[in-house]
Amino acid sequence: MSIAPLTTDQSDALQEVVNIAMGQAGDRLARTLDVFVELSVPRIRLVHVSEIVKTVRAMVNDREAITAVRQSFYDHLCGEAIVLFGASGCLDLAVLMGYATDLDALGEQELLLDVGNILIGACISGIGAQLQADLSFSPPSIMAEYASLDTVLVPENLSWEYSLLVEVNFTLENSNFKSHLLILMAEEGIESLRESLEQLMAAV
Repeated sequence: MSIAPLTTDQSDALQEVVNIAMGQAGDRLARTLDVFVELSVPRIRLVHVSEIVKTVRAMVNDREAITAVRQSFYDHLCGEAIVLFGASGCLDLAVLMGYATDLDALGEQELLLDVGNILIGACISGIGAQLQADLSFSPPSIMAEYASLDTVLVPENLSWEYSLLVEVNFTLENSNFKSHLLILMAEEGIESLRESLEQLMAAV
């Protein structure tokens, strides 16, 4: 099965939609942590399942062990959102969130679930609101802890052949903290997204 990529106009419209939604997510995180949050420009690609690890590694450009938080969304648009956290920035994040510096494993999980939920919820909700798409969410969960990217994204465990991949990274001012938000939409989600983008552009 093959799927047509987004047109240039559709891709530009999606990048603007994601940029606005990511700005909302970054603002919410900044208010929670009381620190300036820096965002990258959203990167959008249509990828085959066999290329997912190589594509994400090129975007992330970081070989340290990562912890991943995932949350699925569904209804009008469907897909998975994954936040990748580098191990080195977790302590800084814990201090900013008011946790003790000797955070145990359970406390660290709760911390990352909280931050992952903030980023995913604000971003996906922002996208849905702009596209007038009703969305529901699964609870966030820890997908992997201190693992390599190869064990987080295993092509054989993914149910799609092609996915639209959106990536944005977040960093905190004067901190080692860095995270990457990945949004993966499978084939059926891409077609719904395409229709919503066309409706958005027609309304402008």
